[in-house]
Amino acid sequence: MGSYANGSTRADDDPPSVEKLKEPAIPLKTMPLHANAWLNDMKISSPTAIRVNIGNNVAFDPIYRAWTKKYPSALNAFEKIVAYGKGKKIALFLDYDGTLSPIVDEPDHAVMSDQMREVVRSAALHLPTAIISGRSCDKVFDFNKEMKIFQAASEFLPMIDEVFRLLVDKVRGIDGAKVENNKFCVSVHYRNVNEKDWPLVARCTDDVLKAYPRLRLCHGRKVLEVRPVIDWNKGKAVEFLLDSLGLADSDKVLPIYIGDDRTDEDAFKVLREDKRGFGILVSSVPKESHALYSLVDPPEVMDFLKRLVKWKEEEEET
Repeated sequence: MGSYANGSTRADDDPPSVEKLKEPAIPLKTMPLHANAWLNDMKISSPTAIRVNIGNNVAFDPIYRAWTKKYPSALNAFEKIVAYGKGKKIALFLDYDGTLSPIVDEPDHAVMSDQMREVVRSAALHLPTAIISGRSCDKVFDFNKEMKIFQAASEFLPMIDEVFRLLVDKVRGIDGAKVENNKFCVSVHYRNVNEKDWPLVARCTDDVLKAYPRLRLCHGRKVLEVRPVIDWNKGKAVEFLLDSLGLADSDKVLPIYIGDDRTDEDAFKVLREDKRGFGILVSSVPKESHALYSLVDPPEVMDFLKRLVKWKEEEEET
């Protein structure tokens, strides 16, 4: 799996320091249950990909090239990132879909390659590492069958199962629509749905959720996610895990979160506001983010993790 340069940002370009971070222009929020409002957010959350000129070191897309000036490549800025982490414990948080696995038309086919799996295993041997995903654990990892799992919404499981069955039946007639039960949320995928039918997907989902005030809707990349109404998101998950690991109140810790989706923005925002870590957005499409750095795709994520592991091994030897 080869990788390619993320824009044309030079290795000696100075990314903004943690202390000088500013809020990006677009805040994240959960949308109300109104099908018309959903359609607009479905389009915002699922932008049309802007083709990047891969393999050509000169003719990069000018819009993407300008974007990487604001969100420099984490590969090009690697030395600066690890220099900031020198003498600190790096805590690594990873999204799954679109970060460790490719975005594919069929969600069930979104699996890590053997090579990526080995790289993540290696990272976990050297660094506190967690995967934060909306997928159920059995769909993400089989590394440790005895792993203790924190479950924030167990009481909602019967309701989630019920809504899953209703949505499967509701969207059955929409070509390309797929409903997935992720245990603690239900995902309505419209990646393979003709855009003219997106309003129908929104309307069907809205019709089901009207009867469930304890559930809310979140937008991801060509997916509607039905979640319990609890004060919980990926930012809260990062805070919880740091606290559980005894790393929350230490200035000797550098959290790094890598993710590609709108749902990862809560984690990026937590690290940005606390001025204690870095968010790395995985995207080949220019978009506003709370992240500080960027990577193009999962192959670049793998390259970054490999370099991080090698750096950590060399640090441990000294």
